[in-house]
Amino acid sequence: MSEIDEQNELLPETADTVVEPEAEADAGQGGGNRRFVSAQVSASLPDDGETVQLGLYAERSYLEYAMSVVKSRALPQVEDGQKPVQRRVLYAMHEMGLTATAKPVKSARIVGEVLGKYHPHGDQSAYDALVRIAQSFSLRYPLIDGQGNFGSRDGDDAAAMRYTEARLTPIAELLLGELNQGTTDFIPNYDGAFDEPVLLPARLPMLLLNGASGIAVGMATEIPSHNLGEVADAAIALIRNRQMDVPALLQYIQGPDLPGGGQIISSQRDIQSAYETGRGSLKIRARWEKEDMARGQWQMVVTELPQGTSTAHVLEEIEELTNPKVKKGKKALTQEQIQTKQLVLSMLDRVRDESGKDQPVRLVLEPKSSRQSPEEMMNVLLAHTSLESSLSLNLVSIGRDGRPGQKSLKALLDEWIDYRFDTVTRRLNHRLGQVNDRIHILEGRLIVFLNIDEVIRIIRHSDEPKPALIEAFNLSDRQAEDILEIRLRQLARLEGIKIEQELAALRTEKEELEHLLANSGALQKLVIKEIEADRKKFGDPRRTLIQEAERASLEATVVDEPTTLILSEKGWLRARQGHGIDTQNLTFKDGDALLAAIECRTVDQVALFGTDGRIYTIAASTVPGGRGDGVPVTTLVELAAQTKVTQMFVAKPQDWLVIANSGGYGFTCQFENLLSRQKAGKAFLSLEKGETVLRVSTFVPRETSLVACLSKGGKLHLFPLSEFKQLTGGGRGVITMALDDKDTLAAITVSDGVTLKLTGTGRGGKAVELILDENEMAPYIGKRARKGKPINAGLKFPGF
Repeated sequence: MSEIDEQNELLPETADTVVEPEAEADAGQGGGNRRFVSAQVSASLPDDGETVQLGLYAERSYLEYAMSVVKSRALPQVEDGQKPVQRRVLYAMHEMGLTATAKPVKSARIVGEVLGKYHPHGDQSAYDALVRIAQSFSLRYPLIDGQGNFGSRDGDDAAAMRYTEARLTPIAELLLGELNQGTTDFIPNYDGAFDEPVLLPARLPMLLLNGASGIAVGMATEIPSHNLGEVADAAIALIRNRQMDVPALLQYIQGPDLPGGGQIISSQRDIQSAYETGRGSLKIRARWEKEDMARGQWQMVVTELPQGTSTAHVLEEIEELTNPKVKKGKKALTQEQIQTKQLVLSMLDRVRDESGKDQPVRLVLEPKSSRQSPEEMMNVLLAHTSLESSLSLNLVSIGRDGRPGQKSLKALLDEWIDYRFDTVTRRLNHRLGQVNDRIHILEGRLIVFLNIDEVIRIIRHSDEPKPALIEAFNLSDRQAEDILEIRLRQLARLEGIKIEQELAALRTEKEELEHLLANSGALQKLVIKEIEADRKKFGDPRRTLIQEAERASLEATVVDEPTTLILSEKGWLRARQGHGIDTQNLTFKDGDALLAAIECRTVDQVALFGTDGRIYTIAASTVPGGRGDGVPVTTLVELAAQTKVTQMFVAKPQDWLVIANSGGYGFTCQFENLLSRQKAGKAFLSLEKGETVLRVSTFVPRETSLVACLSKGGKLHLFPLSEFKQLTGGGRGVITMALDDKDTLAAITVSDGVTLKLTGTGRGGKAVELILDENEMAPYIGKRARKGKPINAGLKFPGF
């Protein structure tokens, strides 16, 4: 039963009648996922006229489509590393005799052969597969030798198939060399007129050598290429010790070896984690060299680029940095764009692409001044362009059990080794059958040679010579048939000597084959010997350097000095040097007023809370100074639509904060938990409709600490800090204080448990402070989420 059939078996059995809406409602939640199916909606399957629910029909059809994409299009097989279309292209070329020494033929002829015999799909899909297999910048070991324009790493398309020619490369022998030796099963093609191989007998793990990339339904694969010599050594080591783990295998396989070279700068721990889990992301950067010129001048020349990056793309990125465009929804360039433009122009004078036939990649970068640091210039470009990027690793393939899945490096090699042993065993059995058949024939011929006169007499005087020969010399039907077809020249005395010599050689070979098939140790030595031979024949040096390095980053040197940040209600932000600024003398635009003013240092990170519960982070040093109104806060952070900044605060990274909303929910966290590198900030406090963010307060945890909650209705409630929840990633938190209808939480803080100061207003709006000691706080202490008790009725206390 196929996997699709197995999946279909798990689906509910279809019935001739359709479920009534009432019956489905009674089914409860179990039938909720198909409640859109009405009593009148049904579909008839075209093959047998069966009537099923539309939802069930769609579910079944989509499942079949998904499995078809996964197994017949997008994902490679772990055994030979090929997708169906790639396998069909290679097999068709093999059958056409387009070996590495053959004369290449038009690609259109190859595509026609593939479509007509094996792959009844669009000609462009077949040609695209052929082109990719031939591209030296896409595959580490191209399997097709393309003549003509087969595209470039800059994104140029290949010429039409009528203009290009192709043949197989020598390394394609690793996939096709043993094809006609009984190593694989063949199945009928789409119309039953021809046979095609289920798999190719790969002599090395081609899935790792050339990698694969594909997107299926619900899954994807991204397997980078690796060095042939390293993979062969790892396979040999694993054959000798099947208990090896991934760290041991990485003693042989350093990591990906990409067609275009480059440098992988990820740590060994990150590389190991990616290969153990089958999923990860490695950091990769370009490689360059400094070229000294006359009069002390110099230039940097990029010679290798990360996988998937082209010189044209890098040039476009540099152009965007030096000539930025206003972002969508903005009226002017952001402060960051202006600073980046000035930085790049201060270092880079000119850039040109000198890539050509002799040097696939040569990107020349000329500095503004020969006195500046080459390392600093390259660091700026690495941080802002794809000269440094990420390499995805997602080891998803179809295993030997026919099921797609994510596999570790060891699992991939294990499955290929099992396949290789099965392939070699089938090849040996096939050859043993050929040897036994040939021995059988030669033994019959030897009987003829030793009894030539009697054989001739029987043939001359017998009406039915075949049965007569069988009876006279105890021959088999096949031997007798062969004797009757012998030509007279093969009865010469010299032929008899050749028969005896060939028999002796075949009997020796038979003993060796039987020994290999009966002895697992001998079979293992043979497999290793063949891998070593292929390694010696096709191995080449590693191209990609693996050397750990820090990711490029730009850290501007900031003088540590006091500063005051001033935020207006309409979102204008500015900085004033020093502390002790008199906020009463600050001026604002018409209709605007002061929202917050905080004293901090220029090296501090400042947090901004939005009305939607998102937290934003800015560096105090990036806020412009001067006597003006400042800049809109939207030039420093990306606020969501209809969102405003509600408060601004700063603290030390390890300081504890209380985060809460007016709905009575809150939690604690540390200031460093709020920080984010994203201009769009991050969601941190969950808000329901109508809820607002309360003022954030800091505290020092103590054994006696109490969480103090004050409602707008004038109720106070305290509970132990140990009952509060800490959320490092944000969220809604836990309920702090039970609230009456239409009442909301007005303020929250953490007291040391000794004193608590409340600020409010008395009669005539006069400012009042109320300080409670331990005894005065006692009546308000209870468990978390309990209702508070009213405080001084003659005063209003909006906060602490």
